[in-house]
Amino acid sequence: MKTIMPDRPEAPRPIRSEAGFSIVETVIATSILLVVLVGLMSAMGMAAALTENEGHLSARAAEYAQDKMEQLLALSYSDIASDTTQIPTASVNGAGLAAGGSQDPAAPVAKYVDYLDPDGKPLCPCTGTTVPANWFYKRVWQISTPAGSTNLKQITVTAVVVRSVANKIIPRATVTALRTRIGNE
Repeated sequence: MKTIMPDRPEAPRPIRSEAGFSIVETVIATSILLVVLVGLMSAMGMAAALTENEGHLSARAAEYAQDKMEQLLALSYSDIASDTTQIPTASVNGAGLAAGGSQDPAAPVAKYVDYLDPDGKPLCPCTGTTVPANWFYKRVWQISTPAGSTNLKQITVTAVVVRSVANKIIPRATVTALRTRIGNE
């Protein structure tokens, strides 16, 4: 009599996908990853430059425009002599809140422009014709009377930065306020 042995299962053979990655596959994957990372790094550099330009410098320009606006709003409504190109304001040789000036930083009007260093400190009492060599921020302002108004002045201050970062748009900020006569001003 013959003995029949039950079939023994064969040892499992490794499936090719379980064998792991070859060195060639690893090198190709690493190369692709490096190419993507280099592209992302250049995009991050550009984003950092734009953040500096549009974020920091624009915020500072807005702050300095607001500072000039506060200086002008502190004047008496009828003041047409104070020199507001100086800080603190001098009481003579200026235009005060007399109608005039310009909103265009490229065309400043004498007595309606001043210049600041990179830290926001005034560089000189400027007449508009003397431009300091080391200016970083320029502020120009315009005083006007809205049509049909006898008791109202519109004040517009524009601040710009001397140059842009990464050759983009030069940051600029403009603020406008209305000033009215209070009591016997």
